[in-house]
This record gives sequence, C-alpha cells and structure tokens, in this order.
Amino acid sequence: MSRKSPLRRAVLPAAAAVVATAALLQVPPDVADAAPGPGALPGLDVGAANRRAPVAGLYDWSKAGYRGGAALPGSAEVNPDATCQVTAAELASQYNVKPGDGADDTNGIQAAIDGIKSACSPSGSYSRLSTITFPAGRFDVTHEIHVDADYLILRGAGKEATKFVYKPDANTLYDTLTPDGSDWDEDGMTSGAGKGGWLWPGRGLFRVQSRGVNSSYASDYASAPANRKDIFEGTVNVHWKAGVKLRGKPGDTAFAARTGDKVVHLASSGALTSLAAGNLVNIRAANSLKFYEQQQATPTTFPLLNMHMRQQIFTITALDTAARTITLDKPLEYDVPVNSTSDGSAPIDGATYDSKAAPLVDPVLGVGFENFGFTQDMPGLNPLEANNNYGNMAPAAEMHGIVFKWAANSWVRGIRADMTGSHPIVTEEAKNLQIVDNELNGSWNKGKGGNGYFRGSRVWDSLYAGNTSTLLRHFTFQWSASGNVVIGNSFDSDLNLHGGWERNNLFELNTVKVPYAHRSGNCRANCGEEGGGGPDDSNWFPIWWGAGKKAVKWSGASGPRNVFFNNAMTKQLADNGPYNDFYADRHRVYAFGWDGTAYKHLDVGGTPIADWAKNEQRDYSGGHGVDASKTDAAASLFLKSIDGTPPPSSTGQTSTTTTTTPTSTTPTTTTSSNPGACLTAAFVRKSVWDSGYGGGFTVTNTCSAAVGSWAVEFDLPAGTSVTGSWSSVLTKTGLHYRFGNATHNGSVKPGGTATFGFNAAGQGLPVACTIAGTKCGGTE
Repeated sequence: MSRKSPLRRAVLPAAAAVVATAALLQVPPDVADAAPGPGALPGLDVGAANRRAPVAGLYDWSKAGYRGGAALPGSAEVNPDATCQVTAAELASQYNVKPGDGADDTNGIQAAIDGIKSACSPSGSYSRLSTITFPAGRFDVTHEIHVDADYLILRGAGKEATKFVYKPDANTLYDTLTPDGSDWDEDGMTSGAGKGGWLWPGRGLFRVQSRGVNSSYASDYASAPANRKDIFEGTVNVHWKAGVKLRGKPGDTAFAARTGDKVVHLASSGALTSLAAGNLVNIRAANSLKFYEQQQATPTTFPLLNMHMRQQIFTITALDTAARTITLDKPLEYDVPVNSTSDGSAPIDGATYDSKAAPLVDPVLGVGFENFGFTQDMPGLNPLEANNNYGNMAPAAEMHGIVFKWAANSWVRGIRADMTGSHPIVTEEAKNLQIVDNELNGSWNKGKGGNGYFRGSRVWDSLYAGNTSTLLRHFTFQWSASGNVVIGNSFDSDLNLHGGWERNNLFELNTVKVPYAHRSGNCRANCGEEGGGGPDDSNWFPIWWGAGKKAVKWSGASGPRNVFFNNAMTKQLADNGPYNDFYADRHRVYAFGWDGTAYKHLDVGGTPIADWAKNEQRDYSGGHGVDASKTDAAASLFLKSIDGTPPPSSTGQTSTTTTTTPTSTTPTTTTSSNPGACLTAAFVRKSVWDSGYGGGFTVTNTCSAAVGSWAVEFDLPAGTSVTGSWSSVLTKTGLHYRFGNATHNGSVKPGGTATFGFNAAGQGLPVACTIAGTKCGGTE
C-alpha cells in the first residue's frame, strides 16, 4: 500500500540563529539543524470559514481545535484591566523573576500565576484573557509549574529568544524506579491511600491541571512528604470520587446508552450537583469480555483489566433531574453498558466494574503557551547519545514539557522544545486543544515504559497543525483519543495508533520521513516498549497500528475509522539506503480499522494480526481492515483550501484503484519544455513496484500573464495503463491519455506551478507528450 508525492517545503531559519540556539540550550547541532523540518506547513488557515463541510461517509472534523474552530486569541481578547497583565518589568519587580541572573525562577513564576488565578480568573473569559509576558533571556526552573489559572496566556519574546531551562530538583525527580532500574515506577510510588499512577502521565515543566484535593484525601495530603503531595492534587476530578453510576435505558436495559445516542441514563442514586448544563462530563464505558473479543484480543497471556478503555469528554446540554438523564452535545461513538457484565459477559478477574458519567469538577480552561523555548538540563549526559536511541538515559528524570490534564479550549503555538525528559507535549483527558506551529526536538528518554512521544492520550476534538517533530519516538494517539485532526506537520517518526480504542482521527498533508535508525532495536540502555518487555526486531514504518493481542498488554486494540489522506510518507529500509514510498496514493482515503460500515480488525487471509511488527507492508484493503474504497479530488478533507486556491467541485467519489506495496523508489526524471508557449511540463516517476509505478507532472507557467487552463496529453505503450489519477480530469482514447486541469489548479500564476499524478499498471513511460498542443521534449 504505497505511493508518494512530495509536499512543499518550509524555509529553514538562518544558520546563525540555529547555531546560537544550539549553544544556548546545549543542543547537538544535528538536532538544532533539524527544525523546522521539510514538509511542515506552518500558518495554515485552519479557521472555521476555511473548513469543509463534512464529507459523506466520513467523520465530522469541522469542530476540531480551540473552542470548536474559533480563531486563537489576539489582542482584542486580552483583558483591559492592567492588574491582569503581568509585564516583564512587573515579573522582575514584584516576583523577582529576571532573565539570566542564575537564580531559581520557579517560585516567582508560580506566584505570578497564583496571583492571576486569585484576582483575574474568576471574572475572566475567552474574551478577557490575562497575560504573563516573559522577556528575552534564560529562566531557570527546578520543579513543576502549575498553570491552573483559567483564561491565562504565558507568552515569551520568541521561541529562539525566551528560554526556560528545567533542571528538576530532588523532590521532582522520581525516587521510585522499577526493580530493574529502567523506568519510573508509578505503582511503587505510594503515600497513604495515594498511588503514583494518579500522577499519570507524570510530572512536567508546565502542568495545566487542577490542584484541588478531595476532602477524603485531606489528611493524606497534609502528611505526605514534598515529593508525594502532588499525588493527591486534582483527585477531586477522578471518576471514583466524582463519577455517577449508570442504569439501563428503556427497552435496552443492559446499556445506559448506545452508539449514536445523546441521552445517557444515570443510576437512581448519586449526586448530580456537577452535572449541570454547560459543564464537561466524561462518559466512561466499562470494559467487558465481549468488548475484548471484538478487538480480537483473546485469548491472551496478558491480563484483561477492569477499566474504562472507551471514554470521551462531552458538554452537557441538558440535565433532567426527574428522569435522571443527561443530554450530550454530540452523539456517542461507542456503546455504554451499565457495567462490565450487563452485556452478557462474565466478570473480568471475578469483579463487576461500573460505567460512569464523571463530571470534570474543576477543569482548567483557556490556557495558552506562546513564543518561547524550553529544554531540560541534564549535566553529565551527552545529547548526541540520545539521537536515535530508543532507551531511557535517565529514568528518574522522565519529566515532560507541557502537560494538559482535565483541561479544555487551550493552545500551544510558536514553542520550541529541545531535549525534554520525556514527552515535550502530552495530554491526559483534554478537549478542544490547538497545538500549532511548534518545533519539538529530542528527548533524553525514549525507551521502556513509553517515553519521548509527541503524545495525545485521552484527547478529543483537538487540532495539531504545522508542527515539526524530530528525534522523538512517536507521534501518538492512544487511550480513546477521538475526533482529532493532524494536518501539515513534519515528522521523522511514525504516526502511531498506539491502542486503547482511539478512533475517528484524521491524518493528512503530513510529511513523514522515517529513517532506518528509527526502530525499536536501536537502543543502548533501558530498552523496550510501553507495558514492559524488550524491543522487537522490526522497523518502525510511517504508520503503526495497535493489534489487539499485542496492544492489550497496555490497553487494547486501536479503534475504528482512523483516516490517512494525502500524506507524503517514506521509510528507509536499510542504513544509508533509499527511502521507500508508503501509502502515497494522495487522493485515496485510507480508513484503518474499518470495513466501510463497522469496525474491522486488521487481518491476513481472515486471521487477525497479533502484532503490527513484520506486518506493516501488507495490503489490508479489500475487506482486511483498511477501507480504501473512497477517493477525494481535493487536497484536504478538513480544509477548503491549503494555499488560497479554490477547492475542487467534486468530492467523495469512489474509485477502484488498487494499491500495492512498492519494491523500489528510484526516481526517473525527464523535463520537457516548449519555448514557444507559456507552459512547460516535467514528468517524474516517483515510485516503482513489481506491477507498476506512480508518476506525476509539474506544469509551470513561464510567461508574465496568468494561464487559465492547461492539458497534458501522451500515449502509453501497449501493456501499460493508467489505473488511477488525482488533481486532474482524465479522458482516454485507446492508448492515448489526456489530463486536463481540475477546478482548483487550472489557473497558474506567472512563475507558478500546478501538479497532477497518476498510478500505472505496467512499466511503460509516457511517449508523444504534448502540452498546450505542442510536443513535449524528452518524455519519450
């Protein structure tokens, strides 16, 4: 399943700026030089007016991102009250936060945030945002900064100018490791009734999460040592304290709600005080044996777990206290049994586990991070040793960059992260985030336990656009992540569906160029995977998919309808070898875990795959878990336009184009030019496989006036035929093919270009090529 066309390239910054950044942050030169990488599309117009209406047969992604598609805040949304705007001068005079003085700035920054939380957040809103503005220079941080003030922007002077250097102190570093010393041991990190797992996904530099402590843990919190107190912070939100049990719906008593329902039936007892209209609620469906069986996860040697793999945050639109029901703002994407046995399953591990409606009692709203850089300082470690090292170099220092937990309608833009302890940006129960135009480079820990990801876990309806990620382990969605859009990013690691019933996510217009060095076995210490176990001997390809029998080890299988469209994806299969194309029929819609109407686990000849490793290049279309029956003529399923040109008029058409794994990608390039006309054409054979190849033309306007239309015509030798095409209108007479422009690319500005492509069965190249009615030179 493979083809590829290159995306347009971003311009690299000046070399001097890159070198200066590398020196300031002690980043190895090859990390600094990597950002921004080729293929990222920063500055995409992702506003509501540029979003397409939902495409028939696909998920509705039109409400992804900040406040469901609202523009990120500008100066008009800043609170005019000067007391809610902490300037650089005020940081220095009132909070003793000064750049470059070598002092610990943590407590001063925290005090500034706490002041905003007390004085401004209660009256703040999305149109009355507070700001804390940091000047250029270095700020030193030693422990986690809690950004739990609603409606607050932390803003620097630029991602190359303002730098936060994180050096975790003794109370921040993890003091409990797994018995082999390879990873942070959250289960062994206890205090009173608290467990380290309550901290998940772990400590960071900035943490967007409530610090509220549930009253039942007040004494434990008071007696906990400094390096354990944060275990209890935020537990006011956890489902076992705030969640309400459910009851069966009329006529279907085993389920509180079904896929497509908006009404959820609550149990006859349980407090409803936090389930008011307008509040956020997480609908958490209990695992059951039948659900595990649907994932093709049984039989398994790994334990099945009582937990809520299926979940999602919704906004409550109505509460009926008499009927004890809540109405959600959008339909459910999964069935919600009353408990783990109500669907007819036997109990898991001998216990019955309840589904719940868990309100977010104290979510953090409207927090933005803008225009600064950060790194984690690790004296004694060499950053070069972290390059393509998928192990943990310092397990006690697995600190993240920015953590979002129980947060909504927040954003990160214009940030540069270099060498974080683990994940540069990570989520855990968050909704409507917008992560745009950032550069994320390197991590000290990328090994056992699942470290060093650009990670979206339990994240919904969020937008990741125009980011560049280098030298990380994966870009990952997992743990029920849904409704997210990943567009116009540049990655040198895989797009990873890590498992846990993530579903309905869209990946498009991304450049994914995965080197041979990006593989699990490339590791020098503390190697392995999430859930434990050693590395495998496979390559990580541009897509990774969580098979049930493997992913059940930590969660469960990947879910339905994760869509890949119009991505440029390549994989290097040998050290210093060429990059092979992967899923590059740019206008075919590849829906993973889907048969066109329902969930379908990936299989080979009807047998479910037990692991993605060694199965990455198989063809799963035609009923084996990847629905590839749809194509779309546009460049994007999410946006109307990616470059200001109008979209094509036809969308969602079906096609019978087949896909096959390539065996070679050696390019064959021939350029034709007609000096007597305005248009020239260049043909490139982009990828080659046993039964055919993929190729394309670039049409260039060399005149001083715009050209309104174009057509390229050629013949193919007997035995070769076009099997599919995109960005053009194709007509055929015998062996003669004519590719006229599509609606969106007919007008070519002076010096501008238009492109189209096609797949061919057979190895014959175009002959007798003409453009503008004149014979092309060189394509024969």
